[in-house]
Amino acid sequence: MQLHYQTLGQGQPLVLLHGLFGSADNWGSIAKHFAQHYQVISVDLRNHGRSPHSDSQTYPEMADDLSALCDALGLAQIHLLGHSLGGKVAMQFATQYPKKVSKLIVVDMAMRAYRDRYTQLMDHMLAVNLSLMASRNEVDKALADTIPNVRVRQFLLTNLVNNEGQLQWRINLPALKANYATLIAAVNVHFDQPSLFIRGERSDYVNDRDITELQQHFSQAQFVTLPTDHWVHAEQPQLFIQTVEEYLR
Repeated sequence: MQLHYQTLGQGQPLVLLHGLFGSADNWGSIAKHFAQHYQVISVDLRNHGRSPHSDSQTYPEMADDLSALCDALGLAQIHLLGHSLGGKVAMQFATQYPKKVSKLIVVDMAMRAYRDRYTQLMDHMLAVNLSLMASRNEVDKALADTIPNVRVRQFLLTNLVNNEGQLQWRINLPALKANYATLIAAVNVHFDQPSLFIRGERSDYVNDRDITELQQHFSQAQFVTLPTDHWVHAEQPQLFIQTVEEYLR
């Protein structure tokens, strides 16, 4: 699968992987900042952004997708940073292709299985009849009762595109729903090179028990906690940048 990507800057490659329902666009100012010193490659995972759709979505497949992209771009070794779902993909990639990873950075994600947080949300999105909607604002109103959190709705609506006058979800919602049990399952990963795990202090995605488990599978792991919820890089961009810069140096 030929993943869609955006590239900025020159130097040692730094690959950025987004979370569930996200895209390469999410990295915005973060990517621009690191492009001052690195070749920053922001990737759309399969079934997300402008990358191809597929009925299947496993972590080994997504790691293979990224390996194929590295080969196509002639990247022998990369720094790899992933948030949430992208963090699990990054751990899987480092496990399958350790020689291709110089330094690994995982943002607010552990190895364990997670509870179902989003099946109902996907059902709400799929229930909206987009053929009857003329604007993003109308879709927003249609989702307001079932998804009352404005910030969540605004994030989801970044996936809404106008294709020849017809609104569509750019993400492959049916496939994401069908594969969701796989995406929230535990992964068996390990990596014996430098790795950094950044978690949000107010997030429940990485707890102290998770850190103990990660230490057993990532022998050179460092851990940093920042005063945020799950969206660490969006909530505290300067602290996040500073933390990553210090680690990469």
